[in-house]
Amino acid sequence: MDHAPSNKEHTAAAALNQGVGYGIVLGLGGAFALGMILVTFILRRYNRELQTSEMFNTAGRTVKSGLVAAAVVSSWTWAATLLQSTGVCYRYGVSGPFWYASGATVQILLFATLAIELKRRAPNAHTYLEIIKARYGTFAHIVFLVFGLATNILVSLMLIVGASATVNALTGMHTVAAIYLLPIGVVAYTLVGGLKATILTDWVHTFILLIIIIIFALTTYASHEVLGSPSAVYDLLIQAAARHPVDGNKDGSYLTMQSREGAIFFVINIVGNFGTVFLDNGYYNKAIAASPVHALPGYIIGGLCWFAIPWLTATTMGLAALALENTPHFPTFPERMAGADVSAGLVLPYAAVALLGKGGAIGTLLIVFMAVTSATSSQLIAVSTIFTYDLYRTYFNPEASGKRLIYMSHTIVIGYGLFIATFSVGLWYAGISMGYLYLMMGVIISSAVLPATLTLIWSGQNKWAAALSPVIGLVCALIAWLVTAKRECGDLSVACTGSNYPMLAGNVAALLSPIVLVGIFTLAFGIDKYDWKSMMDIRRGDDHDLANAAGLDLEDIPGGQHDTRAEFEEEQKKLERAGKISKTATVVMTLALLVLWPMPLYGTGYIFSKSFFTGWVSVGIIWIFCSFIGVGLFPVFESRRTLARTVKNVYLDLTGKSHPRTIQARVLEGQTTPGATTPTKKYVGKETTATA
Repeated sequence: MDHAPSNKEHTAAAALNQGVGYGIVLGLGGAFALGMILVTFILRRYNRELQTSEMFNTAGRTVKSGLVAAAVVSSWTWAATLLQSTGVCYRYGVSGPFWYASGATVQILLFATLAIELKRRAPNAHTYLEIIKARYGTFAHIVFLVFGLATNILVSLMLIVGASATVNALTGMHTVAAIYLLPIGVVAYTLVGGLKATILTDWVHTFILLIIIIIFALTTYASHEVLGSPSAVYDLLIQAAARHPVDGNKDGSYLTMQSREGAIFFVINIVGNFGTVFLDNGYYNKAIAASPVHALPGYIIGGLCWFAIPWLTATTMGLAALALENTPHFPTFPERMAGADVSAGLVLPYAAVALLGKGGAIGTLLIVFMAVTSATSSQLIAVSTIFTYDLYRTYFNPEASGKRLIYMSHTIVIGYGLFIATFSVGLWYAGISMGYLYLMMGVIISSAVLPATLTLIWSGQNKWAAALSPVIGLVCALIAWLVTAKRECGDLSVACTGSNYPMLAGNVAALLSPIVLVGIFTLAFGIDKYDWKSMMDIRRGDDHDLANAAGLDLEDIPGGQHDTRAEFEEEQKKLERAGKISKTATVVMTLALLVLWPMPLYGTGYIFSKSFFTGWVSVGIIWIFCSFIGVGLFPVFESRRTLARTVKNVYLDLTGKSHPRTIQARVLEGQTTPGATTPTKKYVGKETTATA
């Protein structure tokens, strides 16, 4: 099967002109940056919110479940979520979207347990690498630094490479220009607002993204002149399978879960995504930002809401492409899409143009822009936090002031944005596509998943098992990948190493080899008896200098408060209870998504009937509306009181009826900042519950 990427500009005529591409890339990016500047100004003026090092990197550790869920959905909605999932639907039929969605949802659900353990065992941590350092020391810390940064780099590259290819295909804008311009707005609003800006814009991006996906789905299955119903799509898929039967699918059908290549992709997908969740500091950032008792519901709501995005998007756009590709509506008509274009992620934009013309092209540009910019901002914060706390404060300036920490964070955000754009240009000239990176990521990083997970959940893992298993596992994975490629094709070209069987071998070796290696090193060096105390000793940044310069008491700044002993013990009890719930809930949901739902369909080789396909699509549409409620509307409902107060305060200030100092005095009496809970303070009579 052809996974060969290409660095050629795509030959299908662009649906839009270059001006639209530049307008969306620069205009929307600038609009979000200006919006975040305004939000940051409002939060400071009316809620005493100061951009300290802690606020920049942890959002004050007070974000509640609705925004946590929206942030998880947004961070996990990459370019690949939309483009790669649609591509595997085009290749394998209905099995591709489901395997993509289920194979990447379980990690978020399982990560909920790690999020709880992180909040319980290391309440002051900024990164999961600080936890590695606190438990195992310098050598293991450096090993995981390499794997953690490799994860962020791979994810960032996929985001920029996939998005730039789509912008080029839809507008004719040069790929290199798109690569360099896409990150500009993201860097700007991340610099201004830090993690809080990332989380707030995550919600905006997710809201817009879900609306456009709903429009695409309703157009395909309800109103399009050629498609317009599940029944019509079903009939056209039967014809498509007759023209181009799928090798390895039951009877060559696009309407069956029994797909050999689809199952191989599922294994690669689930392995690779364990690495990109459990080793991406961005997800730990969200857990750290969450108010302690809101991490669990935030991640579970986020995981369940996210499932519908790749499942319905790909089931809609991938099948629409198959149904319309032999009609004049389709951009490549009368030819089928080239394998390189499928690997580059162009099925979705081509299907959108076939469905809605220029409107579909604009819609695709918007959802890709939303997905890429929100996920990229998460990567910027993840990398800046690692460099600031795990390199600068740990090894160069342990007593760094809050001002120095902020300066380092800003410097890294700018530097990393430039680095990742330049790296992406190099990959484009080398002919490496988003699809290739997506399949390869597990080979490179997944050997560190098990040791990193055991760090938080098993006291018996010794430092040698933690430090050496990822390195040796990587070597095993590379050998399995390249040896299989050589045996399959006789060469090590990009096309060969990017095909399914070599990638399958490398991914499986990466994830599973540490099971053996951790066991060996445990036997060799003995079971550790870690007491978890050193994780509690991780300290927050010292932001007194920033607070004093602003004429504020650090304890009065949202996120600057320190819990009393009684509050801490109460939170620990709640987290322990949440941990028990999370283990049960995530196991049940994982079994449902990976075994109980798909395996009977796969094992029987059932080919969907028209009524079953109609039901399948209907469930997807209902689910996406539930997702819209869960991460689009629920955060607004959760924050209704705070939003109402903020709007009122702005009005009073603009009309001269109240001074900001009067407003801020009310904040000190217990009112909160958007997206936050305020811990009880010694001079506040009762705990507040305002949220956003």
